[in-house]
Amino acid sequence: MKFGANTFIWAESFGPEQFPLLPRIKAAGLDGIEVPIIDPAALQPAAIRRELEKHGLAATVCSVLPRGLSLIVSDAETRRKTVRHLQDCIRAAAEMGAGLIAGPLYSPVGHFTGRRPTAEEWKMAVESWRELGPALAAANMRIAIEPLNRFETYFLNTTADAARLCDEIGDPRVGILFDTFHANIEEKSVGPAMRAAGRHLKHIHTCENDRGIPGTGNVNWPEFFQTVRAMGYDGWMTIESFGFSLGELAAAASIWRDLASTPEAIAFEGVKFLRANTAGSAGLQPAVSA
Repeated sequence: MKFGANTFIWAESFGPEQFPLLPRIKAAGLDGIEVPIIDPAALQPAAIRRELEKHGLAATVCSVLPRGLSLIVSDAETRRKTVRHLQDCIRAAAEMGAGLIAGPLYSPVGHFTGRRPTAEEWKMAVESWRELGPALAAANMRIAIEPLNRFETYFLNTTADAARLCDEIGDPRVGILFDTFHANIEEKSVGPAMRAAGRHLKHIHTCENDRGIPGTGNVNWPEFFQTVRAMGYDGWMTIESFGFSLGELAAAASIWRDLASTPEAIAFEGVKFLRANTAGSAGLQPAVSA
């Protein structure tokens, strides 16, 4: 098992200004970070890779589609632009040394049409990800597509639907990101939802129901850890949250209050909880509130 923290906890982007965080992240018991790629041209992947290697840390990547891009719109040129954007993200992630990109990579977060997803939108998503297959293979990259809750997308809300999407794409490099925050809203029970991902499960976001410190809210953690063990999952468990002063990003994530004493307490106390409960303990080990 590997334990990570999304750098949105500290800043809207990740670059040299954030490099001083890395020794503290390492000392806190984390194995790596999840770096956002929104604009691939603005990233410094080679510098990030060198700094991570210097501190013995690894990385995954998270991404969302900027406004104006989508894989599920009727305009063919917009879909082509989105495919090119994702190809750029894949190359940047590979240069950074990451082997996985996770996120709701079908349409921008918060985009709604006022109706349910259509068969045509579904077909466009499948065809677009099939088109991206050669870029994934060339970069030795895996993709974890994320279902979001109903307040953030209308297109993909449950793990079962995400598994069906992956089945139709038919590329073993394309799988699912299971996020406990979104699942706590949309799924009946965390265990069956995770099992629905099956062979497609590529990544897990271990987030509390309020995006605070994992283990301090009402996510069914005993069932979660039991299912992780039963499935034999040994990939990344990454804590995703958002800092308190990130402007537009905090607003987009609807963060209107402090979720812990400090933003980094979410990661540093959260990883203690995750490690304690993936070490084979018989009962749930409590989190430390901060």
